[in-house]
Amino acid sequence: MIIKTSPDEIQNYLTDASNLKGFCDAVYFPENESDVVEILKEANEKKIKVTVSGSGTGLTGARVPNGGIVIATDKLNRVIEINEKDKTATVEPGVILSDFQNLVNEKKLMYPPDPTERNCFIGGTVATNASGEKTFKYGPTRNYVLELNVVLANGELLKLKRGDLFAYNYSLRLKTESGSEYDLHLPDYSMPLTKNASGYFSQKNMDAIDLFIGSEGTLGVVTQIKLKLVDKPDKILSCVMFFNLETDALSFINQARKISYQTRQKELRDALDALALEFFDKNSLNFLFIDYPNVPLNAEAAVWFEQEVNIQNEEFLIEEWMKLISEFNGNEESAWFAFSDSDNKKIQNFRHAISWKISEYISQNNLKKLGTDVAVPDDKFEELYFFSKSEVEKENLPYVVYGHFGNSHMHLNMLPKSEEDYLKGKEVYKRICTRAVELGGTISAEHGIGKLKTDYLVLMYGEANIRKMAEVKKVLDPNLILGSGNIFK
Repeated sequence: MIIKTSPDEIQNYLTDASNLKGFCDAVYFPENESDVVEILKEANEKKIKVTVSGSGTGLTGARVPNGGIVIATDKLNRVIEINEKDKTATVEPGVILSDFQNLVNEKKLMYPPDPTERNCFIGGTVATNASGEKTFKYGPTRNYVLELNVVLANGELLKLKRGDLFAYNYSLRLKTESGSEYDLHLPDYSMPLTKNASGYFSQKNMDAIDLFIGSEGTLGVVTQIKLKLVDKPDKILSCVMFFNLETDALSFINQARKISYQTRQKELRDALDALALEFFDKNSLNFLFIDYPNVPLNAEAAVWFEQEVNIQNEEFLIEEWMKLISEFNGNEESAWFAFSDSDNKKIQNFRHAISWKISEYISQNNLKKLGTDVAVPDDKFEELYFFSKSEVEKENLPYVVYGHFGNSHMHLNMLPKSEEDYLKGKEVYKRICTRAVELGGTISAEHGIGKLKTDYLVLMYGEANIRKMAEVKKVLDPNLILGSGNIFK
C-alpha cells in the first residue's frame, strides 16, 4: 500500500470538477479490502477524518477532504468477474466506468447507467446513485446494484445482497461478518416521486443494500460491487433535432415521454420508446457553436433522442419518429441522424461537450460550479423551467439550460463573470431549489449533496429529518470520521 504526503503528489486529490478545494495530511492507496480494513481501524482509533476519493469527476465536492486522510480507490480497480450466463459482473470501486462498459459491450451485454462523465469510477456512481441519459428508460445505478462489500468506520466488514435483508417498517438490523450487530432507526420521511439523489434512501420495509447506495461515503467504504447487466441492443437510433421554437421542442418531449410510458405500460413491441430525451436551450447551442458550427443559427432549442431498434423494425420506427417530429415542427433538413457507431459517438460527444465546457469555464474563472440538478414530477416541469429562467434573467446572469428533460430533470448552469455575479447566482440557485421542493421535487436528481448542497438539503427535508439521517450515521460511525462535510455540515 502506498501512502503519499508530499503536497505536489496529493494536489490532485484536493479538488473535484466543482472546483472546490480542500486539504489533508495524507492520501492512502489501498490495493485490496484488507488494506481498507487496516486504514479504517487505525483512523477510527485515532479519530482521524477519512474522505473516500474516486476519479474526481463529481460536481458537489464529496471527494474533497477538509482535513484528515484520503482513501484513494485508484488501485482497487479489478474486474473480478463477468458472468455472461447470469448477466452479472463483480468489480472493485476503482474500475473506470467507460472501460467497464466497453468490456461488457464486447460480450454483447450492456451496463445502462451512463453519467455524462464516463471517466468516473464505478464506486463513485454507487456512492451518488448516479444516472445519465439512459435513465429515462433504465433508471439509475441503484437498479443495477446486486451486492456490496462495505467496510464500516471501525474496520468491520458488512456484506449485503439484494433480497436478503429488509427493514421491518423503519427498523433495520445489520450484522457484520465478525458478528457485530447494529440497530438502525431509519428516517420516516417521504422521498419525492422523481429521479432523486438527495440524502439517505429510506422507505418502509426497504432492502438494506439501498441505504448505502447514494450515501456518499458517509456510512462506509465500498470495496466490492456486484452489478446486473442487460442484453446489448442490436442497434440504437440516435438523432439531434433542432426546433425554431422552444415551445415546440418542449411539446415534442412531452409527447415522446407520454408515448414511451404507454409503450412500456402496455408492453408494446415495435412502438416508440425513447431511450433518452435530452434538451438544449438556445444559450447552450450558442455556447457550443464554435466547436459545432453546423448548429443552425435560427434554432431556439434542440432535442437529442435515442431508441433501441433492430433490422426488422428500424425503418418503421424511423418513420414513426419522423411523424412525431413533423407534428411539432422539427427542422428535418438540419437534423443530425446517427447511422453507425461512429455517428452515435459524435452525437454523444456533442451532448457531453456542454458539460465539460462549463467545467472548463468555471475552472478558468476560478469559481465554484453553480449548476442546478433539480427534478420535479412531469406535470410540474414546465412551470419549474420557466420560473428558473425568469429568476436568472432578472439578475442579468449569463446561463445555459440543458439536461434530462425526459426525466423532468434540468441542469441550469449560471456562468458568473465575477464574485459579485457568483453571489447573486447563489441566491437564484436557492430560489430554484426552493421552488423545486414546493413542486414536489428534489434539489439533486443525480449528483448527490456532497459539501456544496447541504443547506439546500435542509430546504428539502427539514432539520428534524436531517437529524434522523445523522442518527443513522452515528450508529454506524460513532466517531464521525467518514465523509466529513458530506450531506451534513
